[in-house]
Amino acid sequence: MKFRNITAFITTLALATVVQAQPPARPAPLPPPPLFLKETWKDTPAVPATQDVVTNADLVLTVYGKAPEVNNEGGTPHVWTGLCIPACAVTLKQKNSYADLSGKARIKWFAKTSGFHAIRPVVKLADGRLLVGDFADAYTYDYRTTEFYLADVRWLVLDAATVATKGALLPTVDLGKVDEIGFVDLTSGSGHGLGGFSDLGWIEVYGKPVPRN
Repeated sequence: MKFRNITAFITTLALATVVQAQPPARPAPLPPPPLFLKETWKDTPAVPATQDVVTNADLVLTVYGKAPEVNNEGGTPHVWTGLCIPACAVTLKQKNSYADLSGKARIKWFAKTSGFHAIRPVVKLADGRLLVGDFADAYTYDYRTTEFYLADVRWLVLDAATVATKGALLPTVDLGKVDEIGFVDLTSGSGHGLGGFSDLGWIEVYGKPVPRN
């Protein structure tokens, strides 16, 4: 009888050890956020960037600073910042939704630059703050596709009137409700030619829609 009890005890202990040794089940990974917006620009000769150049009827365009130009030079419709003095930013917003750009939200764009110019992401939060990110894309050889996660980006306040940065890097930013998303070239354009500019072809933003109440 004692032997039987000891055997049962050892068996129970062994089973308990096996159960404890098994790692806890991992939660299923969250699905990637969906495409929130995409804009490719109208195929047009050189015109100022206004609502008329937007191909997506659900989007509203806002320009900060002097309006850049939209043209199809090189066969790619794009926003060109060569005449932006001192700087300019372009943003888009969905008419019916804010964007939740937390988690694995990302931006993907097709762009090239000239000189020492670079383009950076811009967001306008639902509370009205305009922010510019420290991610800078500069590639002078030709257009290329660049993709980055907003969780990796740090932010500065961007003055809407002067298109200049203000203050220090913000310690935290809640991207759960973003009103506008776009890009900025903080360097003054040098006019036509290869002196200095940025070209932004299409832009895609991946994030979750949040209804505008």
